[in-house]
Amino acid sequence: MRRSTPYLVLLVAAVAALAGVWRPGGSAGGGGHAEGMVTRVVDGDTIHVWTGGHDEAVRYIGIDTPESVKPGTPVQCFAKAASAENDQMVAGRRVRLVYDAERRDRYGRLLAYVYRGSTFVNAELVRRGYARTLTIPPNVRYADRFAALAQAAREHGRGLWRRC
Repeated sequence: MRRSTPYLVLLVAAVAALAGVWRPGGSAGGGGHAEGMVTRVVDGDTIHVWTGGHDEAVRYIGIDTPESVKPGTPVQCFAKAASAENDQMVAGRRVRLVYDAERRDRYGRLLAYVYRGSTFVNAELVRRGYARTLTIPPNVRYADRFAALAQAAREHGRGLWRRC
């Protein structure tokens, strides 16, 4: 019986992975974090990070920047500025990814709050007026904070709130 224990563990892990309950290298949700190096900035709210031995697309939780690379969508007001700001903040740098309730979106991208050192990148983009809020439950840990930052940016005419 003792010899079959490793096989039983592998079988249970395989069934859980197929069912979407467990993913190698992390849970399907429920928090956690990872660290990695930003390999590419896609736009104002999406980056690629080398973490866990592979390159992962990462979508910032709780924010939305104007579209600059979405197929079939014209470049929106302030999109290039938001992308450039994100690039300046994280390109080629080590970041910490902090997960909320869901680990991935329907496109397979990691969903994360992104930190560069002590800088909370998602919040900074909203505070400086490069992003609006986008709250999609159950990932709502900082929704109130982002809403307050967006309101202040709007009231002070920062970034996209002045130009768009």
